[in-house]
Amino acid sequence: MKKIDKSIADAYFREKVKYMIIYFIIWAVVSYGCVLFAEQLSKFTFNGFPFHYFMGAQGALATFIILLFVNAIVGDKIDKKYGIDESKNEEIGSKTTNNH
Repeated sequence: MKKIDKSIADAYFREKVKYMIIYFIIWAVVSYGCVLFAEQLSKFTFNGFPFHYFMGAQGALATFIILLFVNAIVGDKIDKKYGIDESKNEEIGSKTTNNH
C-alpha cells in the first residue's frame, strides 16, 4: 500500500482543522450570539416571532445542519485536492483486504 508523504498529510490535516475551527466559530457566534444580544435582536421579528427566540428555537439548529452539509462538500474538495477521494479509498481498501 502506498503511503502518503508526511508533508502532504500534515498540510491536509492543517487545512481540515482550519475549516473545522471556522465552522466552530460560526456555530458559537450563532448559538451564543443570539443569547448575548437577545435584547437588541428582540426588535426584529422573523415568522412572527422575536428574532432571538427564533434563532434559539430553530435558527441555531438550522445553522448547524447547514454547516454539516458545507463541511461535507468542502471536505470532499479538500480530499480531492490532496488525492484522497472515494476511488483512492476503494483502491487502498481492496489492496489491504487482498493481502490478508
